[in-house]
Amino acid sequence: MSDVPPDGARSALRLTEDHVRRATRIVEGPRHNPNWRMLDDDDLDRLAEALTRDRPHPIPVFAYGSLIWNPGFDVSARSRARAVGWHRRFNIPLDHFRGTPDEPGLMLALASGGRCEGLILEIAPGTERDSMRAILSRELVAHELAANARWIEVETSRGRSHALTFYADPVGIELAELPIQDQARRLARANGPAGSGCEYLLRTARGLQEAGIHDTYIWALQELVADEIESWADRP
Repeated sequence: MSDVPPDGARSALRLTEDHVRRATRIVEGPRHNPNWRMLDDDDLDRLAEALTRDRPHPIPVFAYGSLIWNPGFDVSARSRARAVGWHRRFNIPLDHFRGTPDEPGLMLALASGGRCEGLILEIAPGTERDSMRAILSRELVAHELAANARWIEVETSRGRSHALTFYADPVGIELAELPIQDQARRLARANGPAGSGCEYLLRTARGLQEAGIHDTYIWALQELVADEIESWADRP
């Protein structure tokens, strides 16, 4: 499987650690909506059982964002994959975590249509319970978000199969469908108790680059965010 970038795409990212330093500030507050009903271990185990029953093992997880650079679970193998009929989009509004009500951020999701190059991360055999708890508690967090896991069709070097992923056409969330320039403005300014939007974008862009994946949308977005930060950061 190949995903050849256009000329110049292998050059250095425009968005850098210096941009992140200039745009990031410490923000106190809850990481999650205090009105949510958080998932406990029993909830996570029941959800994991429902999601993985009669599914392939090792359990394949399709990573397209932070799971690429910070999986947070035991991975036995990783390989390139393409999600069939999906593309990346920052369209989940955040007024917590990496945003606040005054400066909302955006979270990355999968939207219908197009294609999305990512990685299949196989959960290490023997770690399924702890690994699924780690993934689900991080990705789904609360009962209000628990429907945002699904199996999608993927293409790998071995052919077509299915993999577990998160926030593919998110449900139960009022999405923010913004032009890319407005997405860049939000990501450049948004900070929350979990960090900044531009930090998340940089880590994702780097993770993709290190995996040999070029996503035209992410590449354009990181350039716009760098430009946005340079237009106002550090002004007296």
